[in-house]
Amino acid sequence: MPNLLPVQQFFINANYMPIAYLLLGSNQGHRENYLAAAIKSLENSIGLVTQQSALYETAAWGLEEQASFLNQVLQISTGLNPEALLIQINIIEKELGRVRKVKWGARVIDIDILYYNDLILQTDKLIIPHPQLQNRRFTLVPLVEVAPNYQHPLLLKTNQQLLAACPDDLPVTIFTTTGS
Repeated sequence: MPNLLPVQQFFINANYMPIAYLLLGSNQGHRENYLAAAIKSLENSIGLVTQQSALYETAAWGLEEQASFLNQVLQISTGLNPEALLIQINIIEKELGRVRKVKWGARVIDIDILYYNDLILQTDKLIIPHPQLQNRRFTLVPLVEVAPNYQHPLLLKTNQQLLAACPDDLPVTIFTTTGS
């Protein structure tokens, strides 16, 4: 069990649960297992996963000379404020073996906050909405599956509209388990 912080101290309001959209990715080791372990840890420490996309095999973005990623988008209902959410995500990544060496480098698990309700936030450690989501097919394809009509609070376009205008042409395909 990961060494998680006691989440009760971070709850905003027990009667209101904000919705966050998270992007999970892995391109090392048993990628499916890392994504499944991340989902379990997220549910144990952050909140209820209310929707999840299929798994998508995606070409690496930014630093393209590496193995393909498996990516998935989750919609999660959480009582954590955005900063506490980021802290818990970082703990989960570390517990699952994430080592930060190279920007956009290979990793066993990566969890990004895409949206948190309609919040617009920019701090030294956290930017919401994710500043690159409109430029990344590997984010938008699974996001459109889960929330096609969700409107980006800054760009005032739906996820479906963002995907239609996305400049990224790297391949994103549904992942089929090989059974190995």
